[in-house]
Amino acid sequence: MIPNDPMMLLSYVNTQLRDFYPDFQSLCRDKGIDEQEVTEKLRGIDYAYDEKLNRFV
Repeated sequence: MIPNDPMMLLSYVNTQLRDFYPDFQSLCRDKGIDEQEVTEKLRGIDYAYDEKLNRFV
């Protein structure tokens, strides 16, 4: 289960990316989460995925 609150979601996703996953797609596939849904939620608080940094900035 991933957090619903966008700020908590941001923290969760970036921590997972930093500690366990080489990219966002791998995280979504492994956790069974909707990539588009997470991206839209984080876009709502002005964050976007940066492939080079492997995190939402």
